[in-house]
Order: sequence, then structure tokens, then C-alpha cells
Amino acid sequence: MNGFPWGDWAAGLGWAAGAALAVMLVTFAIAVRIGLHRVVDAAWGVGFAAVAAVSYVVSGASAGDDGRRLVILALTCVWGLRLALHIAWRGRGHGEDPRYEKMLSKAPEGRRNRYAFRMVYLLQGALVWLVSLPVQAGMYAPGAIGWVGWAGCALWAVGLYFEAVGDRQMARFKADPANKGKIMDRGLWSLTRHPNYFGDFCVWWGIFLVAAGSWGVAGLTVVGPLVMSYLLIWGSGKRLLERSMAQRPGFREYAARTNGFFPWAPRK
Repeated sequence: MNGFPWGDWAAGLGWAAGAALAVMLVTFAIAVRIGLHRVVDAAWGVGFAAVAAVSYVVSGASAGDDGRRLVILALTCVWGLRLALHIAWRGRGHGEDPRYEKMLSKAPEGRRNRYAFRMVYLLQGALVWLVSLPVQAGMYAPGAIGWVGWAGCALWAVGLYFEAVGDRQMARFKADPANKGKIMDRGLWSLTRHPNYFGDFCVWWGIFLVAAGSWGVAGLTVVGPLVMSYLLIWGSGKRLLERSMAQRPGFREYAARTNGFFPWAPRK
């Protein structure tokens, strides 16, 4: 923990929160204009990229290692912007997401947008800030990236591969009319029921390893990948999606032979 500029990092936390909030405010304005709150899903990745960019700029005068700062910026922005573009492309031409329709049905009469801002945008902005704590701290960590950090880069690359390739395989599967109503069980989807969520999991634990310049910093920022892991496995990711898929024909058989999260060979 010696040599870490705690005062500078504390000031940077406010700038990062402002960046996350700014992205959500702009997204909310767009959503109200077009009448679709599903656009906030694309803003999720943009929010992380914005936090990384702002943290990189405001940490420029600190004792943080320039190489580590650049690597963290690149890893976060590549992941975040790819995810944002994928979600935006996937959602083109569609109406409101059923998840948001269900949530906003609870809004008081005439206050649908206010309710959405409080329950969706502010919450997602706070989560972006919390999950990105390793990104923020890593910008100030002194010392060059060691073997742990490079192992983190390798883990990030594995994660990006699973996420990007899994998304591409699913897009091709859905584009074929012959697959309508069927369960995707090919490619990476034969190894895990959620290669994209597993990819996110690897990406954020990888970034954490790159950012952790000391055990003290790692102990304070490990909450970021832990929260992301919870969201992916038990929160709005795997658990919620499988609840909606449970009644689809073939899903029970698919679940019986395919690991739920961590990839492995299919069971007979």
C-alpha cells in the first residue's frame, strides 16, 4: 500500500461517478425521446469506457505507471465499446424489452419516466461506478505490470473470446429461420449455457488482476469483480434468463448435458 496516492484516488472517485452519471443522463434523454428504455443496455458498456477514459485523464499527474494505465484503458474500452455496439445492433427494430415493460408497469400513473430514471438509470450508473473500482484504482497504482497483471491480460483475452464468439454464434443461429424455437447448443454454447456471461466474468477478473498494484489496493477493489460475478450468475444474468427459458422445448435436455456457467465438455 506504500506509495499509492490515496488522496488523488479519492478525488478521482468523484470524477468517475460523474462520468457514469453523465452517460446515464444522456441515455435517459435518448430513451425518453424515442420511447424505448432498452437503450440503457447498450449504455452499460459505454459507461465503463467513459469511467476508464476519465480516470485515465485525471490520473495523469499521479504516480501511476503509464504502461499499466494504458493497458487498463485499452482493455476496458475494447470490452465496453464492443459490448455496446453488439447490444445496439441486436436490439435494432425491436420494441421495448419485456423486462423493462414488467418493471415500469409498477410505476405510479404519469411517472413512468421518473420511475425508470430512479430504478434503472441511477442504479446502473451506481453499478458501473462500483464494478469499475479496479479500473479507477489501477490508474494510480505505481510500479510496472508484473506476472500477475499479464496473467490478467490473458484471462481478459479468454473472456473476450468467449463473449464475442459466443455472441456471433448466437446471432448466426437466430438468423436462420430453420432454428426458430430451437435451443442453441452448438459451438461454445455446447460447452456452457452462457459463454457470453462467462466471458464477462473472465474479463472483469482479468482487469482486476491487471489493476491490483498491491494487496492493499486489491483488497479494497475486489468488490468490483465480486459484484459483477454476482450479477452474471445469480442476479440479472444467468438466473433470470434461465427462468424465462425453463419452459422452452428442449431446454431441460440441454441443461442436463451442458454446464450452467463454467465451460466443460458436454455430458452424455
